[in-house]
Amino acid sequence: MDVFRTPDERFSGLPGYDFDPHYVQVDGLRLHYLDEGEGDSIVCFHGEPTWSYLYRKMIPPLVEGGHRVIAPDYAGFGRSDKPTDRSWYTYDRHVELMTALLDEAGVRDATVVVQDWGGPIGLRWATENPDRAKRLVIMNTGLFAGQVNEAFMAWRNFAERNPDLPVGFVIQGATATDVPQEVIEAYEAPWPDAESKAGAAQFPMLVPISEDAPGVIEMNAARERLGEWEGPALVCFSDSDPIFPPKAGQRFVDLIPGAGELVVIAGAAHFLQEDKGEQIAGEINRFLEDARG
Repeated sequence: MDVFRTPDERFSGLPGYDFDPHYVQVDGLRLHYLDEGEGDSIVCFHGEPTWSYLYRKMIPPLVEGGHRVIAPDYAGFGRSDKPTDRSWYTYDRHVELMTALLDEAGVRDATVVVQDWGGPIGLRWATENPDRAKRLVIMNTGLFAGQVNEAFMAWRNFAERNPDLPVGFVIQGATATDVPQEVIEAYEAPWPDAESKAGAAQFPMLVPISEDAPGVIEMNAARERLGEWEGPALVCFSDSDPIFPPKAGQRFVDLIPGAGELVVIAGAAHFLQEDKGEQIAGEINRFLEDARG
């Protein structure tokens, strides 16, 4: 298997990303994660085509709130190794690798924060490991049963036509704020060429768009387990995401017994961590204070 490893110097001096790297070896791959602070664990699952850089605004206030924050990079993303064969990437494999990474990191009693593809991966991990995941924070995501909206299909078709995915262009188009050029370049840092983007290019193709597609059974099972989730859950959806509008967040609120009222983040689009990261971290800190109380 051919594997691309992004040179370390591409991660030097990225704005707002002054965190030490941590690595584990899983199935011959070096997987990266951030591990900041002490206290109860908060695990932040990123989406597509982002990486742990997406959580840089949230990590400091969460650490100041007395928490240990873990933000992994999936295989093919961030500082993790990147197999160059697109067919290597599957939903099951992403879940298996994250499970192994979190085992190595010793995660227990965790708050699981998910967004975009972090939802199918992180919510499956959380509901398959209820002895280790105790609280949920769900943002702009879904569990797919083979039906998708027109906005998603437009994104999928764009990704299919552009395997050398223009990561910065995607980030800028899915935020409500004007992202500075140096931040756009930081999002692009892990992927210097088309070969390194195999994982990012494949993710949109992994979303099941028919009821018999791979992943539907597993995501439906995770949805069923969420329907029995008694632990606390915070659901935050932004007001300006055509793929995951607030009504998609309300479906999670209606499904999960332990969920509170939907929190709508105003002035944010799909990547709400980029638009309103500090505000969302404040919501999470208050949520965890209430959960402890």
